[in-house]
Amino acid sequence: MFNPTREEVRRFFCDTWKKKTENRILDPMETLASNWMEQHPEYHALLTDPESALEQDYTPERGETNPFLHLSMHLSISEQISINQPPGIKAIAEKLSKKLGSEHEAQHLMMECLGQVMWEAQREGKALNPENYLEALNRLI
Repeated sequence: MFNPTREEVRRFFCDTWKKKTENRILDPMETLASNWMEQHPEYHALLTDPESALEQDYTPERGETNPFLHLSMHLSISEQISINQPPGIKAIAEKLSKKLGSEHEAQHLMMECLGQVMWEAQREGKALNPENYLEALNRLI
């Protein structure tokens, strides 16, 4: 399993954004990532400054959202939907997107559920529980 470091994740997003803005060829993961980055103009300045991006710390105590975590969660949820894993997530995402009229807003709500089950798994020292995740997602629709 691939487990990138904080620096590798940040470099991936910054390098991808640079390639995107220079109209260079992107691989499929970079294309997906750049599509999400385009939908977050509030991150564009940071993405164009890799050295600053590498130095930044984002803490909930300071009321900051970590843009790299946010974009990574978009990628994770997109991948989950594309392979329908956990089973049923694709249908939930489609219903939620239709209900909200926005795939982007649907993913933001789904992120809250994913973040919650990730936090619970980490707190309990266990693997993420897909049933709890699906249960939380189903409450959204």
